[in-house]
Amino acid sequence: MLTEMRGIVMDFGPVRAVDHVDLTVEPGEIHGLLGENGAGKSTLMNVLAGTFVPKAGDIRLNGQTVRMHNARTAMRHGIRFIHQELNLCQDLKVFENMYLAQELKTKGGLLDKQRMADNAKKVFERMRVAIDPWETVENLQTADKQLVEIARALLFECDLIIMDEPTSALSGQEIDNLFAIMRQLKQQGVSFIYISHKMPEIFEICETYTVLRDGKFVSTGNIQDVTQEQITQMMTGKALQDDTFDSRVSSAKEQVALEARDLSGDGFAHVSFALRAGEILAVTGLQSSGREQLADALFGVMPHTGEILVQGKPVKGSVRSFMRRGVAMVPRNRKERGIHNDLNILDNLSMGYFNTRMKEKIISAAKEKARYLRQKQALRIRADNPKNVISSLSGGNQQKVILGRWLETDANVLLFDNPTQGIDVGSKFEIYNLMLALAKEGKAILCFSAEFPEILKVADRCVVMYKGSISAVLDRSQMTEESLMHHSTGSVRENQHV
Repeated sequence: MLTEMRGIVMDFGPVRAVDHVDLTVEPGEIHGLLGENGAGKSTLMNVLAGTFVPKAGDIRLNGQTVRMHNARTAMRHGIRFIHQELNLCQDLKVFENMYLAQELKTKGGLLDKQRMADNAKKVFERMRVAIDPWETVENLQTADKQLVEIARALLFECDLIIMDEPTSALSGQEIDNLFAIMRQLKQQGVSFIYISHKMPEIFEICETYTVLRDGKFVSTGNIQDVTQEQITQMMTGKALQDDTFDSRVSSAKEQVALEARDLSGDGFAHVSFALRAGEILAVTGLQSSGREQLADALFGVMPHTGEILVQGKPVKGSVRSFMRRGVAMVPRNRKERGIHNDLNILDNLSMGYFNTRMKEKIISAAKEKARYLRQKQALRIRADNPKNVISSLSGGNQQKVILGRWLETDANVLLFDNPTQGIDVGSKFEIYNLMLALAKEGKAILCFSAEFPEILKVADRCVVMYKGSISAVLDRSQMTEESLMHHSTGSVRENQHV
């Protein structure tokens, strides 16, 4: 199906999010849609998927102008959208989510659950993933939830699949499987619009590209005709200094800020390490390594045995106990764990302060606004009105609000759990530099990440996990992508403690 968008304009009140943008996708083509957070990518795709009705412009399928009145209309035209933020009903089973609003029924008019589950299982087998269609979604790990979103799109025959950051929670093998499925469907004439901030992925899977900046069209062409540096410059409007920070001097001090002693919990066992003030310590590992569960335990989210000490004193109990002891967390999967969709930007930013530092009984609107303006300037948050709901912001700007929330608490220990998930390349470097600046101030930073290039840019040391325990502890001189992968796959078990 030839897909064309011509002169698309989309306004949100006085803000023009998409300004006369053109996009063409050929049948059987994998087309990369690129731009920083807030560039208009998701808005443009929501127009194509029928979520938004544009102020101006046309959509043409095989030369015929069509009106996308809603998402159901787009689905009838063979268009499926896998959103960056997960859109699953947590209390429904996997197959029920996949068939939501398109359920199969028996001749007697009852839901044909067995047939739906069997069909869902066939899709998972095709994807080479082991997900039980009868499992309730809330019991799945984030990566498996993302795979369910992808499987839902593959379940139905379609001509165009839009993928917005589909690999943000996937392991290397899962990404390879996804790309294999995409290439197989491409041979059958299915087209893809692929949105990602991971440049190596774009150059591996996409044939063509379109770049947006500030809601406007910048460039389009063949991937083989450009370099990653050129694409980045198109996206940001300037050359980006890719500083690997190899020559930086560690800010780590002797004082231990956080210590884990023989921690065990669901997914990890006998984990011990010490994080020093001024140090950036990374924790990495593939899916099922226990990395995510360990992060939750260190902020009081997950039950555990063993001991957690902050500034030499044990901490037990709730999340609030850890917050009041100067521990902060920027969580993974911000939609489910980081933001409150129904609250405005101001309240989302201030809630950490309310729980840890506020002594007054009445909220001061002036002080709340001052906190917002301080963090808006420091983190370059792009927002027009702080009274707007936080869901009105792009994913990258939502992440910056969460960062600002914790900076206002003046915490001494900062846990960053997958901090650049769904973040554009420019914002990534802003976050990296922020982490380095905080370390220089003496803050202790624990960064949980599966992004090896990210770890190499900022970490002083790295704890590598495999099947729930520590496989290796590497200092900066020992860290390479090869060594991190080597220990992440269990090729060598050193059973070290930090």
